[in-house]
Amino acid sequence: MGLPDDLATRLSLPEQHEYLTRRVRRRTLLGAAAGLTAVPGFVSRRTELPGDLVVPFGRHLAWGANPRRQMRVGWQVPYPVRQPFVRVGNSPETLDQRIDAELRPLRTEVKDLIPATDQYYVHAAIDDLLPGTRYYYAVGHLGLDAAAPARIDSFRTAPSRRRLAPAFTFTAFGDQGVSSHALRTDGQVAAQDPVFHLHAGDLCYADSSGQGRPEDLYNPLTWDEFVVQNEPVAASVPWMATLGNHDMEAIYSPNGYGGQLARWEFPGNGPAQGVGVYSFIYGNVGVIALDANDISFEVQVNRGYTGGAQTKWLNERLRFLRDQPDVDFIVVFFHYCAFSTTTSHASDGAVRNMWVPLFDKYAVDLVVNGHNHVYERADVIKHGRAKRTPIGSTVHPASDGTTYITAGAGGRGLYEFDSHDSYAGREKDREEIRSYVWNAAGDRVHETVSWSRVRYTGYSFLAVDVNPADEGGTTTMTLRAVTEKGVEIDRVVLSRKAAGGSRLQLSDAVA
Repeated sequence: MGLPDDLATRLSLPEQHEYLTRRVRRRTLLGAAAGLTAVPGFVSRRTELPGDLVVPFGRHLAWGANPRRQMRVGWQVPYPVRQPFVRVGNSPETLDQRIDAELRPLRTEVKDLIPATDQYYVHAAIDDLLPGTRYYYAVGHLGLDAAAPARIDSFRTAPSRRRLAPAFTFTAFGDQGVSSHALRTDGQVAAQDPVFHLHAGDLCYADSSGQGRPEDLYNPLTWDEFVVQNEPVAASVPWMATLGNHDMEAIYSPNGYGGQLARWEFPGNGPAQGVGVYSFIYGNVGVIALDANDISFEVQVNRGYTGGAQTKWLNERLRFLRDQPDVDFIVVFFHYCAFSTTTSHASDGAVRNMWVPLFDKYAVDLVVNGHNHVYERADVIKHGRAKRTPIGSTVHPASDGTTYITAGAGGRGLYEFDSHDSYAGREKDREEIRSYVWNAAGDRVHETVSWSRVRYTGYSFLAVDVNPADEGGTTTMTLRAVTEKGVEIDRVVLSRKAAGGSRLQLSDAVA
């Protein structure tokens, strides 16, 4: 089924989208000519049920462009509903504000490849909130009793930028999928009590091949399992996603992201051409999400789809964040690795060529990647030079450089290194490790590196503890790698002199 391999490798994602949709159009015409009313293999179901019989599931939160004032609520329903909404209030008993939501239907069908599948995603935008405030919410639709909702969840907005923020923790991983390991990792994430979570791409693996080809195996119902799996955490912790190679789905749109735009509500303050590209500020930390499919040398089907707009925006956004006197730390997360040594994907030369120089220019503190299904921390790196950074070190990013972490062990099957694991309690340092980096031709170029400091081939995630400080004081960001069993395997502290946040009179409207 699908295209011959040699042809598939030459198709860009827009060309694949045209090929797949042409198959659907041809199928529709043939079916109409023959008087067909159903797709073989697809069991038809009622298109609408009474509202009280349709139960929402898969609730998940995300920040708007301004985490102090905006929250986005997403969920799913198994059948189309009318007049969906979210109710919000300051206590579970007073959900007195009703906000209309948007229903986004998504139909998936490719002749002989994907049976017709209908999914219904719902999104609501909650604005004009107060900073640092706990809110309660419940979702519903016409016919579903909102006076006594079956489930009430809550969230807290980001603290005001006009005063010193309290200490907080956020978490990160990539390459999650749907599995028992993903569930256990979610449980350990929840135990950290994070204020937000970063997902560095390859979300659910509905496309198990991840090459962006027309013949990629694809099961859209995996998304249903994914949102249910994460709901216990994501319903109260903003789940901030960006996109990996397994998240490009050519059937939906020329750039492969039509399905993702139905499922997710991104902050929307990135370049107009980019998807899953955005930025936000929480306390004294500025966060940037990027789509490395736009530049990757390894998987090139979407390469250049923003026409360079993303990298231009990245430069501007990094400059903006460094100009904010109350932003001490900058964190960037995306899928493909700048520095990794696994035998499966290793490092992407496009990231090193195009984005690492910008990270050096603006003294980015932390870069979090996925793609390689392991935990790996590189020695701190600046202008191509690494400074040895053992477990327990304190790093001064302003002078030492950037810490690069691969946190791709969120739940999908694990990868291997061509060297021993080395982590807390089991350090096995090697000064030289054989690896490779992808070049512009899509080839592996072998290299021998000395910067791989911590390696762990088990399920794990990154927890980041931030301790803000008043102007002139020392503010820290402690990086901890935690396994699915809750064991800490790595720790390093990033330290900076606080820039002056508590005395600023900034408007909370500033993103």
